[in-house]
Amino acid sequence: MGRTIKIQLSDEQRAALVKTYRRGASHSLRIRCQMILLKSEGRKSQEISDFLGFCQQAVNNWLHRYEAGGIEALETAAGGGRPPILDSANDLAAVRVAVQNHRQRISVAKAELEQTLAKQFCERTLSRFLKNLMPVTSASDGDRKELKTRTFTS
Repeated sequence: MGRTIKIQLSDEQRAALVKTYRRGASHSLRIRCQMILLKSEGRKSQEISDFLGFCQQAVNNWLHRYEAGGIEALETAAGGGRPPILDSANDLAAVRVAVQNHRQRISVAKAELEQTLAKQFCERTLSRFLKNLMPVTSASDGDRKELKTRTFTS
């Protein structure tokens, strides 16, 4: 048998965990807060893992992270995933010039950018990069124009 993890929470810590559990930005953060709250009630890690659908080791890992860093340690750390090929901070000016020179032919703009930036990428990557540069407007902003529908008469 291993060492049993026991967590004693102050009223402030419990209130912060309950608030994050109820209003947290992500589902995973809310579940992790629930793990800590259940453990502070004296439940066993195996019982919590069965209830929440995780393995016991995952529950214990999150308990250790909470003990080490508090509620901030329960948030998902940034940095996962592949780094972007085109960076808006470094490559934006070159992309704008290439697209302005070759507005109708993205394949030609892509070829020019590959030579200029010394990077290899596909047309879809360039299209996605351009799409993400577009400003997002919602219907409530009032800036959006209503679409006119055409009616055909016979």
